[in-house]
Amino acid sequence: TLQKTEKYPLAVVGTRKLSAYGRQATEYFVKNLAQAGLTIVSGLALGADGLAHRTSLENNARTIAVLGSGLNNIFPTVHKELANEIIKSGGAIISEYPPATPAYKSNFPARNRIISGFSLGVLVIEAPKKSGALITAKLAFKQKRKVFVIPGRIYDKNSTGTNQLI
Repeated sequence: TLQKTEKYPLAVVGTRKLSAYGRQATEYFVKNLAQAGLTIVSGLALGADGLAHRTSLENNARTIAVLGSGLNNIFPTVHKELANEIIKSGGAIISEYPPATPAYKSNFPARNRIISGFSLGVLVIEAPKKSGALITAKLAFKQKRKVFVIPGRIYDKNSTGTNQLI
């Protein structure tokens, strides 16, 4: 069993448009992983990422956000307070970009390699057929990381990508 330690980083990723099922799964798994002592790594995006960070904080766990922008341009802007809470809690906000770099669309798939590379594995919560979460999973495979996937309902558009991964 894992001891209460923050040495085990696990990425948690998923769609920006979480369903009620995806929201419930994110909260359940992140809560349990956080309570087991894992550090949750994600991208601070809307949906699964933000919820993973928030749930980590609520369970007194360390969380690390990897940005697709510079540190002076937290994106999405609605997560500026969440970013501050992550830092205050002893977590981290990291970026490979200069501080003033805007959130260019092309930066996000590129930053996913850091999310997966920084982690021992990646948990994909919910992802449609075209999703940044699937990019992260593919990068994790290439980096020889473990990939874990939450199965979704077979007719749910949000689960097409995750079910294909399985």
